[in-house]
Amino acid sequence: MKFFTTMMLSFLFALTAFGQVKQKLKITDLDFMMGNWKTTSDWGDMEEIWSVPFGNCMMCTFRCVKDGKVVFYEFIVIEQNENDSVPVLKLRHFNPGSIGREDKDKPYEYPMTFLKGQRAIFERPDKKTIITYERVSNDTLKSVLIQETGEKKKTTEFIYLRSQN
Repeated sequence: MKFFTTMMLSFLFALTAFGQVKQKLKITDLDFMMGNWKTTSDWGDMEEIWSVPFGNCMMCTFRCVKDGKVVFYEFIVIEQNENDSVPVLKLRHFNPGSIGREDKDKPYEYPMTFLKGQRAIFERPDKKTIITYERVSNDTLKSVLIQETGEKKKTTEFIYLRSQN
């Protein structure tokens, strides 16, 4: 009986210490990103509008305007299909006139690699581009873009403020 009790206690300890199941990340975990956000950078005046999570997705429209003229647009969706263990950010760029830059069936894809509280990290499978979104206050959303080209890594930080329009 003593052996059986010892074995059961060891088994329960192992389950507690090592058997914790990772929680499945969900689109609704990203609701901290929703809203109308604006900032200004060297690129120009920028606006991101994130929708409420709905169904298996969120969507975002982005525009960059410099000297009163659009520089480029982005259309972003974050989708989570039944086969996806994590939400995947899918991004497309458009030149003025809604001229797509990427092939029609090949958006840039960034699976979510990290989520804690109000901070989410999305990373391309080739590990050359990382996008982080973090809600740093009720009215501030920080986005960090890390791009690797050759031997160089370039980090660009955008501090978006909530906009009422």
